[in-house]
Amino acid sequence: MKMFTSFIHIIGLATVLLTSSCRDDQPAVSESTIDPERTLIVYLSRTKNTQAVAEMIQKNVGGTLVALELVTPYPEHYQTTVNQVAEENRTGYLPPLKTKIDNIGTYDYIFVGFPTWGMQLPPPMKSFLNEYDLSGKVIIPFNTHAGYGVGSGFRTIEELCPNSTLLGGYSTKGGVERDGILFVMEGEKEKQVQEDVKEWLREIALVK
Repeated sequence: MKMFTSFIHIIGLATVLLTSSCRDDQPAVSESTIDPERTLIVYLSRTKNTQAVAEMIQKNVGGTLVALELVTPYPEHYQTTVNQVAEENRTGYLPPLKTKIDNIGTYDYIFVGFPTWGMQLPPPMKSFLNEYDLSGKVIIPFNTHAGYGVGSGFRTIEELCPNSTLLGGYSTKGGVERDGILFVMEGEKEKQVQEDVKEWLREIALVK
């Protein structure tokens, strides 16, 4: 009996050491509860704040990063873009995407990241959700905004993905382009968002 107990202790110790070794090599991804090869992180980012959050997510769960690009990019001038987006929202126009994802069927988990534009989901993200059949997939939204929150963005994703499973989203303040404040995900802000992202992923059970 003593020999059997010692054997169990040795096996348990080996398991702990092996687990610790794996965590040292890949501390974030090893804690993921989803398959990185079946995880897609799609994002739209004008000032790179949403991109920064997308990269934080990837560090925790792995997965493939894909930035949405348009056939015809928006103007660099802020107010011109605001006016164009407002017209697209009014008419329901969906701008054509340059980005193509040929293997969308291989992904089970799809993170959808976007900035709040006019308190709505940006037209390019609507284009993405209309272009691909995401039925049966798990959709996880995340967002950056200029101080007024996500607006109707998460609700619109739910409406456009009626046959998908939506998990609770994450939103944080990013830049304020109208005031000339662009990329802010650095220093203490970056550290705080990194911690918030990890906590959010734990809450929705995508990392341990």
